[in-house]
Amino acid sequence: MLAELAAANAAFAVIKQCVQNGRELTAAGNAIAQFVTAKEQLQRKGNRKRKKSAVGGSDLEEFMALEKIREQEEQLKQFMIYAGRPGLWNDWQRFQAEARKSRRVQEELAKRRREEIMEMVGYGVAALIVVAGIVGLVAWALWMKGVF
Repeated sequence: MLAELAAANAAFAVIKQCVQNGRELTAAGNAIAQFVTAKEQLQRKGNRKRKKSAVGGSDLEEFMALEKIREQEEQLKQFMIYAGRPGLWNDWQRFQAEARKSRRVQEELAKRRREEIMEMVGYGVAALIVVAGIVGLVAWALWMKGVF
């Protein structure tokens, strides 16, 4: 959790410095992408932890980290509204929603693909066991006849 928060803080510092220097937000595009990625990773880790255990010792730490990210995101919104072109924030939100949906679809496809691969590996192992059993029976029968 701390690594994601540190990444988000570092990315936001770059964004803030870029705006303070009077540069366009597009110059901080990579930092914005890093900020969003760190935010999503932090939220995912929090969701996974909540699913595993209802009560945890780091709930306050998680809450404070997410609150800091929310504050930074609000500042990013202000940057986009005042330092960006008209409608940039709305376009950014729309783009994020589409990208999030696309990532979810890609994750689901990857999960299905892994399941298919595991199923095929299972079939292969079963076939190998059957073939080995047949070869073993034939070898045993030939040994019993005295051929070997």
